[in-house]
Amino acid sequence: MAREFDLVIRHGTVVDGSGAPSFEADVAIRDGRIAAIGRVAGAGVEEIDAKGQLVTPGFVDIHTHYDGQAVWDRHLAPSAWHGATTVVMGNCGVGFAPVKPNDRDKLIALMEGVEDIPAPCLAEGLDFNWESFADYLDVVAARRRDVNVCAQLPHAAARVYVMGERALALENATPADVARMRQIVADAVRAGAFGVATSRTINHKTLAGDPTPTLRAQEDEILGLAMGLADAGSGNLQLVSDFNQPDAESEFAMLRRVVERSGRPCLFSLVQRHDRPTEYRTLLALADQASRQGHIMRPVFPPRPIGILFGLNGSQNPFSGTPSYKAIADKPLAERVAIMRDPAFRAQLLSEDPRKGSNFPLLRALNYGRLFPLGDNPDYEPPRESSIAAIAEREGRTPPEVAYDLLIANDGTDFLLFTLVNYADYSLAASREMLGHANAIMGLGDGGAHVGFICDGSFLTYLLSWWGRDRPNDRLAVEECVRRLTSDTAGAMGLHDRGLLRVGLRADVNVIDFGRLGIEKPYIKADLPAGGRRFLQKARGYTATVVAGEVTYRDGEATGALPGVLVRGPQSAPVPQGVAAE
Repeated sequence: MAREFDLVIRHGTVVDGSGAPSFEADVAIRDGRIAAIGRVAGAGVEEIDAKGQLVTPGFVDIHTHYDGQAVWDRHLAPSAWHGATTVVMGNCGVGFAPVKPNDRDKLIALMEGVEDIPAPCLAEGLDFNWESFADYLDVVAARRRDVNVCAQLPHAAARVYVMGERALALENATPADVARMRQIVADAVRAGAFGVATSRTINHKTLAGDPTPTLRAQEDEILGLAMGLADAGSGNLQLVSDFNQPDAESEFAMLRRVVERSGRPCLFSLVQRHDRPTEYRTLLALADQASRQGHIMRPVFPPRPIGILFGLNGSQNPFSGTPSYKAIADKPLAERVAIMRDPAFRAQLLSEDPRKGSNFPLLRALNYGRLFPLGDNPDYEPPRESSIAAIAEREGRTPPEVAYDLLIANDGTDFLLFTLVNYADYSLAASREMLGHANAIMGLGDGGAHVGFICDGSFLTYLLSWWGRDRPNDRLAVEECVRRLTSDTAGAMGLHDRGLLRVGLRADVNVIDFGRLGIEKPYIKADLPAGGRRFLQKARGYTATVVAGEVTYRDGEATGALPGVLVRGPQSAPVPQGVAAE
């Protein structure tokens, strides 16, 4: 008997991505599109029983850094493990095109410093079989993956391409430079870029301490980028800034002028800084006001603290800079732990200054009052009294002693979480406030980046499991959590062919055992080119992830299906070719 559909997901609780109330229904898929929703009589070549489980659109992760990994890898973990079916890369102004042959190492060094992807991995994994951004997109398009990929033009690469050493020296762009960059942006968007991304933060540096080339770009240059978008008639300006030029209001006013003159939207990163803990509210209000007045400016924020993972198995720990630790750093983990358990070694290491010999700038910001044991069941909202400083005070020890002993416990496989931002008052109140703003977008997971000390690609699962189920108070409706992960992010990028479960739209779908949904303990795996190591973090509870009608993951394991493609520019919603089932 002929099967009417390729896949039918039966009896699930459909959370369609719009924020509307969920309902029980079947979802039928044919030729990579949703063919029917409701009571589906026809059979599928494959069927999934989703009784008691959520059926949602595939998640759209708009802030990733898979620019290198997408060239060498068909599996874009960790995002693909957390329900992502479409990812957007090229954020923060760093990437690998356009590029002249003599500048390849410069872009690698910048990506290594800004996004913590080791240079040897990039040098081995990238063949640089491209010069223009269009050429780069063609290389990305030639490989199928487990997720769909969208790309943005990186301002740093374009600036170095146009200005050479003057860009690295942070010189101002001339009118001719700006005109060339404007043309590069327009050409990139016409080739399929979703916009242009830039950085204005002093935190973005090479390992040698050199700032990102875009740090001091003047308003005329930023406007030139946005006008390139206007010339092409498409694309967002994506930006990360310290918002202190000279203050948050002035920096935002500059960006608003750019948006007003170009007519193009701006997406900017927003976190609660611990040194200016209420400033995010100012920026939220300014963005809300601009968007209400027709000038789309949307903050992108994290659903939990962004923090460093310190551990003996990671690239950094609080003692990495000490002479004693450096002497054993290259030994296998078990051997290091055995040495560190020796009382004499412990006493010697703890007598040494960990900052003096460290090449990790963020170690200078280490505050033991904001350093916490992560645990086997990761806790991203730890109470103040569980901090290393609080434990030390209760037990009459020093904070370094407590941190040391926790690091060597459990055979050295545990991690400590240092909360950098979004945790000023030891709660997720700032994230909850941002979640209450419809204009704000959940993101900043940085999938593919910070491979040695940050592991936030699990933001997608965390939003749904913590904010939609586990948080003791202030929970969000499941429907709102799903909207945040699907139609909200898809719509921000102009991806109107996905993000909702509607007849005729792309069949990118998650089937989720909501009661089991959660994130597991981070771990290190050496699977990057040149034997590079990276943090990974798996999820549980994803019964199936479907991309273009093909099951790519079943119970967290890859099926081998690779239907993901490069998406070239915004997508319109197709005209439905069928009707919803009764």
